[in-house]
Amino acid sequence: MNSAGSPVSPDRVLAEKSDAVCRMGSLMLSSGTGSYRVKAAMGRVAEALGIDQLEAQVSLTEIVATTRAHGTFRTQVVEVPAPVVNADRIEELMRVSLRASPGLTAAGLQGKLDDVEARRGLYPPVAVVTGAAVACAAFAFLNNGGWLECVAAGLAAGLGKSVHLAVRRLRLNQLATVAIAAVTACALFLLVSQAIPWLFPGVTTTAHEAAFISAVLFLVPGFPLLTAALDLARFDFTSGVSRLLYAGMITLAASLGVWLVAWAFTIDPAELPAAALPLWLLLPLHLLTSFLGVFGFAVTFNTPPRAGLAAGAIGAVANTARLAAVDAGWNPLLCALVATTVIGLLAGWASQRILSPRIILSVPAVLIMIPGVSTYRAVVSSIDRDPVNALTYAMTSIAVLTALAGGLAVARMLTDPAWIAANPTWTRMPRTRAQRTLRDDDR
Repeated sequence: MNSAGSPVSPDRVLAEKSDAVCRMGSLMLSSGTGSYRVKAAMGRVAEALGIDQLEAQVSLTEIVATTRAHGTFRTQVVEVPAPVVNADRIEELMRVSLRASPGLTAAGLQGKLDDVEARRGLYPPVAVVTGAAVACAAFAFLNNGGWLECVAAGLAAGLGKSVHLAVRRLRLNQLATVAIAAVTACALFLLVSQAIPWLFPGVTTTAHEAAFISAVLFLVPGFPLLTAALDLARFDFTSGVSRLLYAGMITLAASLGVWLVAWAFTIDPAELPAAALPLWLLLPLHLLTSFLGVFGFAVTFNTPPRAGLAAGAIGAVANTARLAAVDAGWNPLLCALVATTVIGLLAGWASQRILSPRIILSVPAVLIMIPGVSTYRAVVSSIDRDPVNALTYAMTSIAVLTALAGGLAVARMLTDPAWIAANPTWTRMPRTRAQRTLRDDDR
C-alpha cells in the first residue's frame, strides 16, 4: 500500500527491490572484488528481500541483472567506474549480505548501504604512503637487495605512492596516473642510489634490477589479476577476460614508465646474487620482511587492521617456506603452487573466524610472490625488438602467475563447493560459519 492507501503494483515493488540489489552489486564491484563474491552478495540480499530468482552477468565495470518475483521480472544494467580496491568496504558489504534475513525491506537495505558508502578510509594518507614504502623495501630485500637498496626502494615507493594518490584526485586517465607514478618512483630510486655513495663515502650500491622494480611494486594490479584468474577458473569469461585485460593494461603502463626512466639514464643493471647469510639469520629475516611486505600492501588496500595482521602472518609463513624450498633446489613453479594453496586454505580458515572475506586475506599474501623482474624484462625486450628474450621472460612470468592463481583456485575448490558449481542459484547460497556467527551475534 502507498501513502494514499491504494495497493502498490508488483512491478513497482520489484523495481525497488531490484534497485537495492543492484546497488549492493555495484558497491561490491567498484571496491575491487571478483564476480563470484559480487553475485553471492547480491543473491543473499535478493533472497532476504523475497526475490525468487536472480540472474546476473558481471564484468569489470558493468552488471546486468534480472530479478524475478511474483510472476514478473525486471532487468537492469549498472555501470561503475574502474575499480579502486577498498578492502574495508568489501568486508562491510559482505557482513551486510551475510546478516540479511527474511523480512528485509528495500529501504532498510538502502539505509545499510548508505552507512557503508559513508565510511571513511581507515588510514590517513601518510599511513598508506608508509605502507607502500615498507612493502616495497621488504620486496627489495626478498629479491637479494642490501639495506641500501631497500632504503632506496622504500623512499622511491613512498614518493611514487604520494604522487599516485595526488594525481588520482585530478581524475586523469588511470593509465596515465600509473605511468606518472612509475616514472616518479624509478627516478627517485636512481637519485637515491647515486646519492648514497656521496653521503656515505666508501659505501657502494648497485641499482640492480630487482630493487629497481621493487620501487614500483605498489602499482601491481594484484586484485584484478588474481580475481581474473579465479573467475576464469570458474569459466566466468565475461568477468575474467575483462579483468585480465585491465590488469595487463595497468601492468603495461607501469612497465613503460619503468622502461622510460631506464632508457633515459641508460640503466641496464644486473641482478645481485643471493646474500651470503647463514640460514639461522636468513630465515627470520625472510619471515620478518614477508610479514612487513604483506601488511604494507594490506594497508594500501584499506584493509582492517585485524585482517591485515592475519594476512601478514599467513603470507610470512607461506613465502618463507617457499623461498626455503626454492633455495633447496625445488621447482619454483611447484613451490609457488603449493605456497598459494596453503595461503588459500589458511585464508579460508581465518576468514570464517575473523569474519573477513578471504580475498582480502589472500591477495596481499600472494602479491609478495609476483614475478616483477621477469615481467619488466619481457616488456623491455619487446620494446628493444628482442622477441626471443621477450618470449622467454613473458613465459616465465605467465608460468609463475598461473601457478600462483592455480594454488588459490585449488584451495577454493577444496573449501567451497558452491564456488565450483556450474550454475549456482544465487538466491539460495549455502549458509556459512561466518553467516551463522553474525546472526547469532545480532540476536
